[in-house]
Amino acid sequence: MHLQDLHLVNFKNYEEVQIELSEGINCFVGHNGAGKTNILDAVHYLSMCKSYMNPVDKQNIRFEHPFFIVAGNWRKNDQQINIHCAVKSGAKKVFRRNKKDYEKLADHIGQFPAVMISPYDRDLISEGSDLRRKWMDGIIAQFDRKYLDDIQRYAKVLVQRNALLKHMAQHQLFDRESIEVWNVQMDEYATRIHQKRTEFLEEFIPVFQKHYSAIGDEKEEVSLDYRSQLAGHSMSELLEMYERKDAQTRYSNAGVHRDDLIFTIIGHPVKKFGSQGQQKSYLIALRLAQYEWLKRHLEITPVLLLDDVFDKLDHTRVERLVQLVNDHFFGQVLVTDTDIDRINRIFSETDLSSKIFTVAEGSISEFKPVEVNE
Repeated sequence: MHLQDLHLVNFKNYEEVQIELSEGINCFVGHNGAGKTNILDAVHYLSMCKSYMNPVDKQNIRFEHPFFIVAGNWRKNDQQINIHCAVKSGAKKVFRRNKKDYEKLADHIGQFPAVMISPYDRDLISEGSDLRRKWMDGIIAQFDRKYLDDIQRYAKVLVQRNALLKHMAQHQLFDRESIEVWNVQMDEYATRIHQKRTEFLEEFIPVFQKHYSAIGDEKEEVSLDYRSQLAGHSMSELLEMYERKDAQTRYSNAGVHRDDLIFTIIGHPVKKFGSQGQQKSYLIALRLAQYEWLKRHLEITPVLLLDDVFDKLDHTRVERLVQLVNDHFFGQVLVTDTDIDRINRIFSETDLSSKIFTVAEGSISEFKPVEVNE
């Protein structure tokens, strides 16, 4: 599977561009702020129906314009499939496959997988539990449509239950019969979500540990520690235990929305005890494990998006990543960089087809090396 072309209209800093992509390596070279990352983000839209950088769709519209379009043709199983995404201020997002609107965006998830490795990945370590849950859920949901449905339904039930708790507090009453309606649904969805997350991590962690050992010089023991209230109690027990506290705080204090992943190194949080180099290896290993897991379960080779990684990594980690490219672990690769000489040097010895594009002031053009006749 690969993306054949990309068409952007009023997307971020681009007025309109159209590019033909190589099914191998595609390098986008330009100064910082030129819009290189926006190209990768557009591919992420075509894969996941949303931006990797900014989840608010209308904020990705070019300044002082009313809409944006991201479109492209995927090649999958010897078929060409056109995907069209349009966002207009004040209107519902439109997502089409071969000119036919999806009934639900969830039907698209997992069809055209892509994995991004970016400097923004550090937020997985430094930010709160919500980001780590979304990362985990985003992987599982691409393979398990029932899980995605459970996540969405649980979120809606949680909103309704919290609204009822606030309403009851405002009127100084506690209607157990009304709250029980939502408790039953929370119990059902939370139990399945917790079970699926547990099963996922049992399989994912060894893959992650393998890639951590391979990507850098670090040999420390690493893992992911899944913290959940459901590890020691059923959801129904938790709801009963927290009933009084929920009434006081006007909020649901128990459930899988409180789950967290603790990234550990030698049994300690990597956020506090991991060196800068160890944290870089940790994050790259997470993404490589994500890539391998999706490749295995979807039986599709995802697109790999490398955003400005060669400028941020030392020679050893760059060498290991390029070796995976040489070993055909990856399929189509899109790369951004500021140094065209570095890109030429890194990928000159690969046997994959490749293209280099220069990016400047909202325009993209293919770079053709000048051949010198002897």
